[in-house]
Amino acid sequence: MDAADAIAEQVAQIRKARVLGRSHGLERLFDYLADPANRGRSLREADVALDVFGRTPDLSGDASVRVYIHRLRRKLEAFYAGPGAGQPCRLTIPVGQYRLDLVAAEDGEVSIPPSGPSAAPRRPSWLISAFAAGAVVLAGNVAAWAWLVRSTAPARQLALAAASPLWAGIGRDRPVLVVVGDYYIFGDTEGGAEPRRMIRAFEVNSPADLDAWLRDNPRFQNRYIDLDTYYTPVGATVALSEIMPLVRQAAGRADRVRVVTASRLTPDMLKASDIVYVGYLSGLRVLQPPVFERSRFAVGATYDELVDRETGETYVSGAGKAQGDRPNRDYGYLAAFTGAAGNRFLILAGARDIGVIQTAELAADPGTAAALGVASGRPVEALYEVDGVGRAALEARPVVVVR
Repeated sequence: MDAADAIAEQVAQIRKARVLGRSHGLERLFDYLADPANRGRSLREADVALDVFGRTPDLSGDASVRVYIHRLRRKLEAFYAGPGAGQPCRLTIPVGQYRLDLVAAEDGEVSIPPSGPSAAPRRPSWLISAFAAGAVVLAGNVAAWAWLVRSTAPARQLALAAASPLWAGIGRDRPVLVVVGDYYIFGDTEGGAEPRRMIRAFEVNSPADLDAWLRDNPRFQNRYIDLDTYYTPVGATVALSEIMPLVRQAAGRADRVRVVTASRLTPDMLKASDIVYVGYLSGLRVLQPPVFERSRFAVGATYDELVDRETGETYVSGAGKAQGDRPNRDYGYLAAFTGAAGNRFLILAGARDIGVIQTAELAADPGTAAALGVASGRPVEALYEVDGVGRAALEARPVVVVR
């Protein structure tokens, strides 16, 4: 058996053993490294960040790739220490590298033939740009790039997830409107002719809000200007890439799904479609009343804080304070319910990036509904505690589930 066949056999054994758990991020990373086109390539962290996670490589402080590589290395070690202990060879990830190596059981390395010219780095067509605050600036119609998100999940897994009680009714009788949480930003000229920096203020959510605020604060009228610019957090964009293939599966046809930013959502639009929201809790906008009027939770002093109305316990995200590769804790929020017009709502939100990313992964997992005890079409609300490093979620635990 040559090296390529031996690798293929080990890849099949690992997939069969399901050692990667329910993490779609780990599955995508493993599939990418195991792809014959990538064998023998000298992959960079930037290649993995872009090709696997759809993240631009210049996001400062994003340790996601390193964290996922570390997690995958540990999963492989656990497999060969347990169910794969009898394998004649094993797959490893060399420290500081982004590739799979095949090693004999006695630790003798097996050479892997390098790939030919056809193994050039692949780039997804939905490459996005981000600015230093960790946000994606929307320069046009969200639908123009959202439809280009490629699905890395197996078709069977998508079908199982779309048929789960969590997604019951979504896209069955109505079109689906995917709402992406976004934010308005305006420019600060600092007294000059051109904007020197961009500002996000939670009380200013549109050009009209800025005009009203400037009327009340005239000393800033020659300083703050409208740039007609909105942004989405990186976490919402990553979560959208996880959810869009599943939404298309649930709706059945591409023309039954639309994408709109929360800043352009109107109350009338909430009645005609099933709604899937992806984003921060602070980006709900007109969705906030229908979500929180039936919720067990209330927004605390900030949108990084949720208060349990029944127990009085407060859940505060620390993700906004964590810098670089430091561990942090966030909260993910998942809710499904039927609206006043009989349409279905599915809310996939987080206080910050890792909260919304983890919630999207849970929603795309066919086993989540069973784990929560969700009955088909019945309302459910769950709050998850999410531990992570940078923008990479490591572990999620349900802390409150309301059925």
